[in-house]
Amino acid sequence: MTGPATTDAPTGAGAGRAGLAHGTRVLLTFAAAVVAFAGIWLGREILAPVAVAAVVVIIAHPVRFPLERRGWPKWAATTIVIVVAYLILAILAALLVFASAQFVAMLPDYADELQATAASIADTLSSLGLSDEAADATSSILDPGTLVGIAASVADAVLGFATAFFFVLAYVIFMAADAARFGRLNTVFGSTRADGIGTRYFSGVRRYYVVNATFGAIVAVLDGLLLWALGIPIPIVWAILAFVTNFVPNIGFVLGLIPPAVLALVVGGWPLALAVVLAYCVINVTLQVLIQPKFVSDAVDLSLTLSFFSVVFWAFVIGPIGAILSIPLTLLVRALLVEPDDHAETLRRLSGNPAQEGSHHVVEPSQAG
Repeated sequence: MTGPATTDAPTGAGAGRAGLAHGTRVLLTFAAAVVAFAGIWLGREILAPVAVAAVVVIIAHPVRFPLERRGWPKWAATTIVIVVAYLILAILAALLVFASAQFVAMLPDYADELQATAASIADTLSSLGLSDEAADATSSILDPGTLVGIAASVADAVLGFATAFFFVLAYVIFMAADAARFGRLNTVFGSTRADGIGTRYFSGVRRYYVVNATFGAIVAVLDGLLLWALGIPIPIVWAILAFVTNFVPNIGFVLGLIPPAVLALVVGGWPLALAVVLAYCVINVTLQVLIQPKFVSDAVDLSLTLSFFSVVFWAFVIGPIGAILSIPLTLLVRALLVEPDDHAETLRRLSGNPAQEGSHHVVEPSQAG
């Protein structure tokens, strides 16, 4: 008589646990990410123009659709996409060059006021008990020599951008032509699900920048008129700064506020500086904090923590332009690594996107009960 078998065959669950431990896989993933981002950091001067061109082409690409529906040949529609992309780049470059030139030209006119304000701040800090070294270091921020150095670094950055501008223009031509060719394929990324992820990414990036540009223009006009009414020098420069910093999530408002507030302190003292700060808070908080997120939340779906971290991270990885490109770059990483993975629901939730359309883990309303 044969007794019951005592040998336990490996179950599916046991077999699934074979291999590397979970902690080891996590460490290997982080190590691979460090290597990958270190490579991006080393090649940032090459990759940053590529990222700028890709975002501009994504924004301009829909221009071709109404033209093709009207019977335009594809090459003509592609040409219009390139022209629109070039116009976007030309406008941004002109704004940056104009603002930099105005800022540099302003500094000599207010050198005495800057020195007086710096000395006053040093005396105030010393009277509050701070060491002379700390007071001098704080007041040196308003030193004309320091500001001239900042202006020179801004000019160098603009010159570097102009050097990379040629490559951006070339990338725009190639990317616009490739986008037209890929648009004729039944599936661009190999499957319906991958195409859905790509479509959501492109439409999200496009909507994010269009909404930010719209609200940025409104904020710039209101801030510029306010500064002009208060008598702050070169208000158009600070309006341009408000427009550009509107594309920097979370901290863009602070970056756009500091220079005009400091200049108000120089020309009008603390009352004028406080008036600028309060007026900026009313305008920017109302538009950027209360109204604008309602229009971009569906397009971005990133948590506030991840949005803020992405600004710091991408600015470190690819330079200052990374602060403006932080949201589309973070969305790209999520679209490539997280959204296609059915087992990455936890990461999806932590990133701010709790439900992934098309995922096998999405619970339908009829099943929720």
